[in-house]
Amino acid sequence: MIEALPAPPAGKPRIRQVASERARKQRRVTILLVGSLALAVLLSISLGAEPLGPGRIWHGLWHNSGTEGDVIVRSLRLPRTVTALVAGLALGAAGALMQGHTRNPIADPVVLGISAGAGMGVVASLFLVGVSGLYGYVWFGFLGAALAGALVYSVGALTRGGATPVTLALAGAAAHALFTALTAGMVLLDRQALETYRFWTVGSVSGQPIGLTLQALPFIAVGLVLAALNTPGLNALSLGEDVARTLGVRVGLNRALGMAAITLLTGTAVAVCGPIGFVGLVGTHIARNLSGPDYRWITAQAALIGAVLMLAADTLGRLVARPGELQVGIMLALIGAPVFIQLVRRRQAVRI
Repeated sequence: MIEALPAPPAGKPRIRQVASERARKQRRVTILLVGSLALAVLLSISLGAEPLGPGRIWHGLWHNSGTEGDVIVRSLRLPRTVTALVAGLALGAAGALMQGHTRNPIADPVVLGISAGAGMGVVASLFLVGVSGLYGYVWFGFLGAALAGALVYSVGALTRGGATPVTLALAGAAAHALFTALTAGMVLLDRQALETYRFWTVGSVSGQPIGLTLQALPFIAVGLVLAALNTPGLNALSLGEDVARTLGVRVGLNRALGMAAITLLTGTAVAVCGPIGFVGLVGTHIARNLSGPDYRWITAQAALIGAVLMLAADTLGRLVARPGELQVGIMLALIGAPVFIQLVRRRQAVRI
């Protein structure tokens, strides 16, 4: 008598099927976000005090005849669109990494002291060195942000237990207080530094030459690559450091890689545009609702959502105050605060 062989466990095919369906869903969401970003770019170039049709936009992109439409596209709309796009990608991805490494759902550049470090660098370039041009002080802002990131990670790593989420958040709060105090002291002693800092700290993508954004692009590109390399380890760290070590993750190296990515992304964006808030904060929460707990998808989608938010806020700022405009930092605060409150309420409702 031939005995029947045991049937293979039904759980494994089911798990593979669920994983495949989830991956297809994430690809569809990502494609939708890319389409939304393309629409946001088109609206950013076409809308403003002088609306432009597709024909004038196309002519302005490929010709420089000196007509009004060409000047608006090439000298005004295109530079600020590229700046908002690049800064939004950087801040969105950095926000996801910040929340992952600090396990803080409200983490942003302020929490790790990055914004305060960039602000101190901008003011120091005016107060100590006498730099007056945008191309000069923006790089001092980047150096200040890099200094803040290195200081926060070094202080966190020297504490007992290493650079844990708690020590990173505490070191960031201390760095923020230190750099803010130094900035205030220099601003009080130099009127020129006060005027420049007052404009920079609002957060704006207008008036930024496209050459400056292109110079910043390599730093942001490297930061995005580091962020992509950091996300698999961040998934393991979200299960706890002991579990991550069991899975073969080098915790210290992974946190150092994450801090390097955060510093490059946030430092460059903040140095160019000023301390713009709510981009990484809101973008990461929306991406988490779409993606679940996988930081590979969260980080990629948060970057796309961040770019859409930046472009939408800048475009709305031109429309609501025509013929003037509201800076993107102000618009993001007006848009981001209600959205974030609604997200918090929804999370609380789910828990209840």
